[in-house]
This record gives sequence, C-alpha cells and structure tokens, in this order.
Amino acid sequence: MPADESIKRFERIVAILIQLQSKRVVRAQELAERFDVSLRTVYRDIRSLESAGVPIAGEAGVGYSLVEGYRLPPVVFTREEAFTFVAAEKLMQKFVDESLGRHFQSAMFKIKSVLKDEQKDRVETVRASVRVTRSEKLFNKDVPDVLGVLFEAIAEKKQVVLLYQSVEAEAPNERSIEPVGIFHQNNNWYLLAYCHLRKDYRQFRADRIYGIRLTEDPFALQHESLDYFLSRDYPISKKRVRLLAGKNAARFLKWDRKHFGFVSEKEAGDKVEMLFESDYTINGFARWYLMFADQVDILEPEELKDEVNELVTRISERIGKG
Repeated sequence: MPADESIKRFERIVAILIQLQSKRVVRAQELAERFDVSLRTVYRDIRSLESAGVPIAGEAGVGYSLVEGYRLPPVVFTREEAFTFVAAEKLMQKFVDESLGRHFQSAMFKIKSVLKDEQKDRVETVRASVRVTRSEKLFNKDVPDVLGVLFEAIAEKKQVVLLYQSVEAEAPNERSIEPVGIFHQNNNWYLLAYCHLRKDYRQFRADRIYGIRLTEDPFALQHESLDYFLSRDYPISKKRVRLLAGKNAARFLKWDRKHFGFVSEKEAGDKVEMLFESDYTINGFARWYLMFADQVDILEPEELKDEVNELVTRISERIGKG
C-alpha cells in the first residue's frame, strides 16, 4: 500500500474512533457515507480498531458502539478545526437564547482548554476579527430558556405547556404540546409540535412564546421524525396559493418567494403563473403580497383576496384619519 494511502487510512481510522465516542451507536452505512468508502472498508477499519484493543460492540442491523466506560485521551485539534470554533461561537451568541448561549460558552471554555498555546492565540486573533449580526428578534426577552426546555422535552419525551400568541390572537393563550423538532427558517426559529388544543400538528414561532414550562407528563402519542413532517410529502397547515404576475414583477418576486413556499411557475401568455404551498398565515402572505399588489393578481384562494381587501380598507382608513 502506498505511503499516502496508509496515512489516509490511519487518519480515517482515528476519525472513526472519535465518531464512535461521540454517539451511543454509529451505523456502518453512516461511516461509509461520511468517509466516502465502501462498507467492506468500514468493516476492515473496525476490525483494525478491535485488533488494537479498542472495545467495540457491534450488533447486526443496529450498529457499532464503544463499551461503556472507554474514553480516548485528550483530543488534539487541527488548526482548521480550531478555527471552526470561532464561527460556532459567534453564531451561537446571536442565534440561540440566553440560557443555551451560557451553556455553549461553558462548553467552549472546556474545548479551548485542550488547545495548544499557539492555537489559542490564533483562535483569539480570528475571533476578534469576526462579527455576526442578526436583523430579527428571535426570542422573547422575558423567556430566556426556550431552546433549552424544548431540547430537554424532546430528549425526555415530556409534554410542554406554552403561553403562545398567534398572529390572529389578541392575547397569548395556553397550549399543551408534544415537541417533535426545532428548525431555523426565514430568519426565525420554529417549533414543530403536536398541539392538544388543536388536535393536530402545528408550527410555533419562538419569538411568540411568552412562557414555557416542562411538565412531567410523558408524550401521549408516537411521532414521526422532524424530517418526515417537513418533507413535501406531508405538508403541515400549508395553504395553496396561485398568483399571476407580469414578467417584470415576477423577476422581483424571486427574491423572497422561497420563504413563502414557492413550488413552481409557468408562462401564461405575457404573464407568469406561480404556485405556492405556504406555511405562512393568510395575513402574513397578504402583507407580503401587498408589496407587488399593483402588478400581481391572486388566482386563489378567495380568503387571501378577502384578507388583502381588509388590509387595504384598514390602510385607507388609517391614512384618511391622518
């Protein structure tokens, strides 16, 4: 075997060992996809680790895991890996809630403690030269632990009580939910959960949560994964919208349309027909539509037309009062 191939194999085996320590169970297919090798190669690398005395437990159809209690010596990070901590730290400071941010900062101190002095200096130099800003308020300042509570609820499969204000509501109301997953989209954090009040799955925006409490009540239902619910095969509370736009207006609509559930478009004479499957409220979609209302027609649904008309009426009354 050429020397460079031997080095690559050694680095891969070490990386496999680190990954085995990072999770309770790791599937062979997962390792094959990460390192872009065959399953046969993965099996051979696992046997090499076992020959070196690493206690690996394997179960057909499940995966590999390290025997409980086995730990690696302190990890040595490459310079490039150390630099990734800078990006992670800056993003965590701006895009998570206060409580989770504190926990991450504590974890970063532990990670930095194993860096070499030269790496620490480099990381601090880069850190001082990177800034991340955000334009949206992601969380209610009076609820500093939203993500932390939700992570625990998902891990422990416990129900959560929210004090939540939807766009249509005049005041927050209490919801008992079973959290399925959390995702960041359109500059906001969203929670996907089963809502016992609505008897269905719903999305909740983090900045509209005015209170949160973890209960001791276990999930009453079995839930599919977050990926399942977010796939096109299972749209949640999505609304079908069709717009007919002049070709000039259609070009400008491209900037934001993905955020509003754009699916497809087709030419219709000298115009462009656009199809949306939007998870925005009708009110939210209507407010976006008003930016182009003089050049774009609503083909469906009727409730969107009604909402736009109502908004226009209120705007006219407000301007008239001014």
